[in-house]
Amino acid sequence: MKFDTIVKNIQLVRPNISTVKDSNIGIKGGKIITVQPDLNSSDANIIIDGCNYMAFPGLVDAHMHTGIYTHLSNDAITESRAAAMGGVTSSINYMRTGQYYLNKTGPYREFFPEVLDISDGKFHVDYAYHLAPMMGSHIDEIDYIIDKFGVTSFKIFMFYGSHGLHGKSDDQSNFLMIGPDDKYDMAHFEFIMRGIRKAMDNHSDKKDIISLSLHCETAEIMTAYTKLVEEEGKLAGLRAYSASRPPHSEGLAIFIASYLANETDCININLLHLTSRKAIDAAMMMQATFPHINFRREVTIGHLLLDVDCPNGNYAKVNPPIRSREDVEALWESLKNGHIDWVVSDHACCSKEMKVNSNDPDNIFLAKSGFGGTEYLLSGLFSEGTKRGVSPNKIAELVCWNPAQRFGLKSKGDLAPGFDADIVLVDPNETFVVNSGESQSTQGYSPFDGYELTGKVKTTFLRGNKIYENGNILDKACGKYLKRPY
Repeated sequence: MKFDTIVKNIQLVRPNISTVKDSNIGIKGGKIITVQPDLNSSDANIIIDGCNYMAFPGLVDAHMHTGIYTHLSNDAITESRAAAMGGVTSSINYMRTGQYYLNKTGPYREFFPEVLDISDGKFHVDYAYHLAPMMGSHIDEIDYIIDKFGVTSFKIFMFYGSHGLHGKSDDQSNFLMIGPDDKYDMAHFEFIMRGIRKAMDNHSDKKDIISLSLHCETAEIMTAYTKLVEEEGKLAGLRAYSASRPPHSEGLAIFIASYLANETDCININLLHLTSRKAIDAAMMMQATFPHINFRREVTIGHLLLDVDCPNGNYAKVNPPIRSREDVEALWESLKNGHIDWVVSDHACCSKEMKVNSNDPDNIFLAKSGFGGTEYLLSGLFSEGTKRGVSPNKIAELVCWNPAQRFGLKSKGDLAPGFDADIVLVDPNETFVVNSGESQSTQGYSPFDGYELTGKVKTTFLRGNKIYENGNILDKACGKYLKRPY
């Protein structure tokens, strides 16, 4: 047979073009062999009717936190099922040493093989990891990490200087599990950048996919404003949390990160989860100031859909915070103007029992940070984006092509011959109300609960295998580790 499978009767949505066309996809050996209007059904063992749904490339959710609140051995299973439910076929997860995750420290040459061993056979989608150098010795391992594990993307959490995961912290060393001679500060950030620049020089064949991502908030500003907000007591909930981590804290951190990138010639910089007009303005100012830096700018679906008046309140606590409606619309304006490179979920499953403090559930400062949402990434972006004139093809660039290219997943992100047969069938006309009880995630709630979205993911294929359809996971966990370049 020419093909293992033919997916017929679809509306093909590809990035980097401006049309959606009637088409069929021929698949063999997990790869797309051909895409054309007419294929002979007798040329394949399996024929799947696409019901005239839109067919997107499988999503690359480039910002997830699998294993942060629940042990990785369990979280990898349930949250990758949620990813498949949302049309995600490639999950790139942030991982570090220290409290949370595996609650261990030590060299990555010992730590990361354990991460890979635990992950093996657990993920229902393909997966990769970004790693964060938390101490000086980790910087010395960057070349080894790239060579041995195919990890080409790294991260700095700028706010960890005097903050923990959920708020102010007086014990940085204990939280990060670093030694007395290590400091997680701007000097450390500079040395990370120098280490990555060195790695780019040592791996000229991979230099375009070696990058550094930064969570841009300024610990000193946040510490001072948290004290002000708590002492004044005038604000509560999401408004209080946003005020305690103000937008200019993001802007200042972006300035610092960008100047250090220029100083160290660390040219591939990803500015993560921008939340506000001030953050976007700062990012674009730095792009103009340092045009030789290959900046990429990210937003999350949470910051595009939710604002400080979200009816689900403290369940929407996240870092950086959910902002005002004016900031939400500024993000959409930037996305439409081409200033945003990709959209992610920042998925971090935090159970309902853990999320808010049982003794003081209304206290935003006692709630845990982060929430899941990978299962609503495509539907949320499609629903709100198309209302604002964002085309399906542009959406495919934002959640498929752009992150795949940046992070070295060369066989992901498009529906064309030679690419993995990662396909998502979406009914563009089906409207539904988010109900977390229907999610594959174990979180037990969603800050998106009650939101009405249009554009329902119906079926997800991973390398030609149907892994999700109409609310059900259909296959055993068959996700592969994506050693990059892939």
